[in-house]
Amino acid sequence: MKLGYTVLFVESVHETMTFYEQAFGFERKMILESGEYGELQNGDTTLAFTANSAVNTLSDVTFEPAALHKAAPPIELGMVSESVEADFARAVAAGAVVVKPPETRSWGRVAWVRDNNGFLVEIVSHTAG
Repeated sequence: MKLGYTVLFVESVHETMTFYEQAFGFERKMILESGEYGELQNGDTTLAFTANSAVNTLSDVTFEPAALHKAAPPIELGMVSESVEADFARAVAAGAVVVKPPETRSWGRVAWVRDNNGFLVEIVSHTAG
């Protein structure tokens, strides 16, 4: 078995896909005509989004919608970068909210932002070893 994709529940699939294209360079794979579901491609990984309004039609599980004015959901998306500073600047210019600017840690250069829905995103350049 392997992880096929990650789905985030968001207020607007269109706005979120546009944000990820501009902030992180993902490519649009597909979006349903209804706008309730879409997928972005980045290498072998698919990042998908489902509209909050459609989630209740999928299962009986209740959830708390993510939002920038709330605490970040307990998940982090890791974006591996060749240049943390440049990619951090690109994300912030696209509307990402700064959590922690680039700094050096034992595992490499790293920065954190929140996306347009409040999800935490790590931008990291791992050191060899």
